[in-house]
Amino acid sequence: MTNRFVSSLIGSLSIVAAVLAASLLISLPSRGQAPGQAQGQGKGKGGAPKGPTGPVTHRPIPRTPDGKPDLSGTWQGGGVSINGEAGAPPVNPLPPIDNHPVARQPLVYKPEFDAARKAKNFTTVDDPTLYCLLPGIPRIVGMPMPMEFIQTPKVLAILYESFRAWRRIPIGNDLKHDPDITPTWMGDSVAKWEGDTLVVDTIGFNDKTWISGTGSTHTEQMHVVERYTLNDDGSMSWEAKVEDPGALAAPYVTGGVLRAPIGVHVEEYECIENNPDPAHMKKAAELESKGKGKQ
Repeated sequence: MTNRFVSSLIGSLSIVAAVLAASLLISLPSRGQAPGQAQGQGKGKGGAPKGPTGPVTHRPIPRTPDGKPDLSGTWQGGGVSINGEAGAPPVNPLPPIDNHPVARQPLVYKPEFDAARKAKNFTTVDDPTLYCLLPGIPRIVGMPMPMEFIQTPKVLAILYESFRAWRRIPIGNDLKHDPDITPTWMGDSVAKWEGDTLVVDTIGFNDKTWISGTGSTHTEQMHVVERYTLNDDGSMSWEAKVEDPGALAAPYVTGGVLRAPIGVHVEEYECIENNPDPAHMKKAAELESKGKGKQ
C-alpha cells in the first residue's frame, strides 16, 4: 500500500474503519474542480458548483495515428495528488478546467432485493475491499489512487494502482462478449468508439462487489456501460451507467472528471502488507456503535 493511500488514514483505531470507507468511496470531481480544491468546497448559494477559479487553457485533444482520441497516460479522480493533504495544496497543482456536469441518477433497488439486502445489516466491516478483495466496476475508478491507460488501435489496457487490478479491453465495432463467461470481480469488457467517446461494455460480474456505498450489493446480472471522453482542457470525462434486472429498479448513473496528475505514476500496492487487522477494526466499530446506543 502506497503513501498516497496511507496518508489519507488517521491513526485512531476507533474510526479507522470509517476513514477507510471514506477513502475508498471518494467522490470524483464532477464539475470543474479547481486545483487544490477539496471535495464539497467552492460552491455558491444552494450548493451550486462555481466555475473555474482562473483562465482555462484549451488545446486540441491528442490523437493516435489512426485519428482516434489518445487516452494513454496516468489519470486520477481524487486523492492527495489531485486535492493535496488536509490544509495544504497538492505538491504539483493542476490548472483550472471547465465545468463537466454528470447526469447522475440515484441507486434505486427493487423492493424485494432491497429488503433482503437491508436484512443483512451491512456495515463498513463487511466491505470486501477491507479484506483486500477487488472493488469491481464502477467503484474502482473512484479510488484515490492513479490508473494508467495504455492504448493501441485494438486494445485498451488499464492498470490500477488500487488493489493491483487490471483490465484488458478489446476495441472493435463488432466485438461481443463470450457467451460462456466465468463471473469475476472486474467482469468481462469490450469497447467501441462512438465518435470521440470510447464506450466500454462490461458484464460477467460475480455478486461479491459493492456498486458504491456501504452494502450496495448486486446480482451477477449487473451490466455496466462506461463512457470515456477527452476534453480540450486536459481532463477526461467518465460516466458509468449500471443496470441490474435482478436488483435495481432503474439504471444507476455515476461519473466524474479524471485529471492527469503531474509527476505521478502507478506504484506497487500491497494491500495485505499494510492492512490493519480487520478483527480489531470490527471490535472498534462495535464499541463505537454501542457507545452511540445502537446496541
